[in-house]
Amino acid sequence: MLYGRVGETAQLEELLAKARQGHSAAFVVRGEAGIGKSGLLEHAALQATTHGMRLLRATGIEAESELPFAGLHLLLHRVTDRIDDLPQPQAKALRTALGLATGDARADRFLIGLAVLTLLADLADPAEEGSLLCLVDDAQWLDQASADALLFAARRLAAEGVVMVFAARDAHAPPFPAQGLPELRLTGLDDEAAGELLAEHAGDLPAYVREQIRSESGGNPLALRELPAAQREGHIPAYGHHLSSLPSHSRLLRTFADRMSALPRATRSLLVVAAAEGTGDLTVTAAAASKLGATVTDLEPAERKELLSLDGGRLTFRHPLIRAAAYQSAPVGERIAAHRALADALPCVGNIDRRAWHLAAATTEPDEYVAGILEQTAEHARARGGYAAVAAACERAAQLSPDGTHRARRLALAASAAADAGQNERAAELALRAAPHLTDPAVLAQLAQVRAAVAREQGRLDASYSVLLDTAAEIAPHTPETAAFMAYEAMTAAWLSGHRQSIDEISARLAGLDLKTPPHALPYLPAAQGLARLAAGDPGSGLPPLRALFDSLRAERHDRGHTLRERVSIASWFAPLGDLETGNDLAAELDRECREQGALGPLPLVLLMRTRARIFLGRHSCALTGAAEGLRIAQDTGQPHYVGQLSGVLAYLAALEGDEERCRELAAKGELRQVMPGQVWGGIAIAMLELGLGRHAAALRAYEDVAASPSGHTIVVLYCVPDRVEAAVRTGRADSVREPARVFAAWADHTGAAWARALAARCRALLAPEAEAGAAYEEAIALHTDDGRPFERARTELLFGEWLRRAGRRSEARTPLRSALDTFELLAAPPWAERARAELRATGESRARHTGDAAPLERLTPQERQVVRLAATGMTNRDIGAQLFLSPRTVGYHLYNAYPKLGVASRGELGRLAFRDQEDQEDQEEGTPA
Repeated sequence: MLYGRVGETAQLEELLAKARQGHSAAFVVRGEAGIGKSGLLEHAALQATTHGMRLLRATGIEAESELPFAGLHLLLHRVTDRIDDLPQPQAKALRTALGLATGDARADRFLIGLAVLTLLADLADPAEEGSLLCLVDDAQWLDQASADALLFAARRLAAEGVVMVFAARDAHAPPFPAQGLPELRLTGLDDEAAGELLAEHAGDLPAYVREQIRSESGGNPLALRELPAAQREGHIPAYGHHLSSLPSHSRLLRTFADRMSALPRATRSLLVVAAAEGTGDLTVTAAAASKLGATVTDLEPAERKELLSLDGGRLTFRHPLIRAAAYQSAPVGERIAAHRALADALPCVGNIDRRAWHLAAATTEPDEYVAGILEQTAEHARARGGYAAVAAACERAAQLSPDGTHRARRLALAASAAADAGQNERAAELALRAAPHLTDPAVLAQLAQVRAAVAREQGRLDASYSVLLDTAAEIAPHTPETAAFMAYEAMTAAWLSGHRQSIDEISARLAGLDLKTPPHALPYLPAAQGLARLAAGDPGSGLPPLRALFDSLRAERHDRGHTLRERVSIASWFAPLGDLETGNDLAAELDRECREQGALGPLPLVLLMRTRARIFLGRHSCALTGAAEGLRIAQDTGQPHYVGQLSGVLAYLAALEGDEERCRELAAKGELRQVMPGQVWGGIAIAMLELGLGRHAAALRAYEDVAASPSGHTIVVLYCVPDRVEAAVRTGRADSVREPARVFAAWADHTGAAWARALAARCRALLAPEAEAGAAYEEAIALHTDDGRPFERARTELLFGEWLRRAGRRSEARTPLRSALDTFELLAAPPWAERARAELRATGESRARHTGDAAPLERLTPQERQVVRLAATGMTNRDIGAQLFLSPRTVGYHLYNAYPKLGVASRGELGRLAFRDQEDQEDQEEGTPA
């Protein structure tokens, strides 16, 4: 019976009731050891089975915390027959992770989480047992791979009828971070509930002793049960003063240790072996204990004291603290002997990994044999996709390596694996330890890229380009092609950081490297120098080498000769080249490739790149959809660098809509981490907001602040020059923007892009004397024809119409103003539509504000819009879920919500919807698997 947990049990029961109606939930129960977390989970399990819910349970095991996907296997071992029903890439990834299939699990580590999500949704199918409850106790002992997969699934639950509950210890155990999940924190029982529990378990003790125990227990239920037993056995005095000043965790450990000290020696030895073994395997424990002079019959004294029991052929400690006390109270020599005995007792077949870790625990000095089998264990973990386990095994192997070369190599392997596992700080620390002792150029390059990626993710772009450039210089004589790529990456990081001095220094150092790359190599080094010239304001010499690199990627786009990360890096330079359509096409290809492979890690960057292209092309609705998905995935995968940038991009889209509150909120998030790209987007979002709302002085200040920032040379800022020119002219400060306008015009000429030259002509019109402005506006309008940027064309038409009206040519002004108004309304840009409407009214023509229903897709949330587009192509919920990283049930939930908004009754009617613009149709086609 649970005492004093009425509120907590009611909360659980309500969630379970909602799950039976198709809703999902996930949360973490936290509290100190013995506070009642397991009891609450037991109550949930009883309620679930009583109401016919399916139940999956697992408990984290400390001894298996370094074995990849051990916890996931415990949870899913009874339902592995359902894995083959998953989409093929998910099924393959999950079967490999669980050791049910051999092969190299090179899929993104989050694909396994998606497979878990889909499997849980399938198990909660109403056509079968219905809703599902998943309980994970002692979650702090989950291996990292299992924790990542389960938390990924938990964060994406929506409408599956699944409840996931994790119980994790607060202190004296590894942390269990579960960002994004709500928490239920358990504290001690109140006096009344504690008294009731004592009455049941300590009714034979005098009242003053019970009161003493109640006072000292802090309301901890385990202490309220165990301290009476310890008092009866004479391990604590029945005096009317404090038992001790220790916290409950330490007090309980000491109590258990004291009770064990009175056991026979053989029983204590067996308890140490059982605690070190950890999984409850009686056969292995008995075999190991026999080597130390103990037998299974020696369990009896511990069983009588209810410290341990034999249940279904497995040894079970009644509480994890008892196991901890058995292990920690034993002398170091006895613990080492226990691990060595266990390593000897484990059968070789199927137990290589466990045996390796027991040998490692029993080894106190360098030992190449043990280090070697640990490295072998790491390779097993890598094949299953358990990168955190790879890192742990390689790091311990390095510690045990007698040879310095092997030690450094294993540290490098650990650093790379830690980065793959998302453990950035650990990866950086391991890389620092390994780097000074390495000579292999390939390993040095790999380590440098790990350190640079970690620094970039942490917003330390200066550290990122420093380590890349230093390593490029070191390996240049040996591997010039790799050195050239790293030099290019260093220049890219410096470009993003905005440090002009660093860009110049890198350029000078590159010139001194005298790299002679093979003829077939991509032109990384010239592109790096091109970026330096572009930053210096010389597009004439800066753009051609960038174009050569970009075109080389286009030429091999179907060859897949370079890594995904390399291709993304190269494709991102579409913006300096002004090649928006090609950039969008390349981003679409990379987007599809990420989804086909289940590669969620790089997807936020790809979606950011694609969103930027869509914004520049004026395809705001699709940009919003992609940015919202990118932000969600960046949060799920723990990539705050891209969270900041995508928040800034979403702020810009909110500015176009005139949503001031949301714009400022998102812009602030974009600047939170003080990462330069996020700051730039947040800054220009505020500037665009002010410009759209007619607050030109505030807009100019915001544009000037961004231009004066370290990132003032970047392409995003260059793209804003026409906006800055408009704000300056409106406030009578035209002279302040003549130089930026000149730089923009020079850049536009060198790109050859019609849209860029159209905007340069618009700037000339704004800055020209009245008598000359008309010709420049007409030139801009002509260049805008079919340039693929409707929003910018409409803005040019608005400015031209204003100029015509001021010149007294009101009837002529109506034509461009009508066109501008139509476009702004179509693009859902209310502030700009209102400006066009006001200008049209000033010409003597009234146009009523658009009050009809929004275009069908505009009524949907970004995720509903994605789902509807794909459903309209005939894709099934399962296919859509696999592509959008959602469960099929959540896809159905979004469709159910979308139908009434769209005025349709079924999936079959989606095909007749009139999509809002051509880009919607293109995206729909792009989303269809080839």
